[in-house]
Amino acid sequence: MTNDPTLIAARDNVGGSIDELRKAVAALTAEQLDTRPAGPDSNPLGVITMHALASTRSWLALAIGAPSSLRDRPAEFRTVVEDAGVFLVEVDAQIAAIFSLIDDAETFDPTLTGVATWMSGPRAEEPVTAAWALQHALAHLGEHVGHAQLTRQLLEA
Repeated sequence: MTNDPTLIAARDNVGGSIDELRKAVAALTAEQLDTRPAGPDSNPLGVITMHALASTRSWLALAIGAPSSLRDRPAEFRTVVEDAGVFLVEVDAQIAAIFSLIDDAETFDPTLTGVATWMSGPRAEEPVTAAWALQHALAHLGEHVGHAQLTRQLLEA
């Protein structure tokens, strides 16, 4: 477990967001996880969840200088949940990997730089600092937690 105060704070922040994301997908069927309650151009909970977790993992890896997992960002948006139980096992594995990244990091160097290789276009070649990557990971996760909560509310309406 890390002793770095920045990483401890990040873990606490990520943990709260992940708890809320996990609640948003709890006790739903595969059909509900694939439903687009806001219309055909919206994302279902399965997509929102897989994208949020993969993105968080990638940005955190960049922030702490860890090797990035192979990520297929476009595939996240093609997620189809066939079995809710299997989906939740994958969600929990992603969550464990995110916490492991933070817990295994010894220190946080905000000046470290890296490139988000999973991005496309001009942003893919633009180096970012670890400080930026960490802040982006937290903000992006928070945005998608809000999306997931609203999508869940629409499903239950």
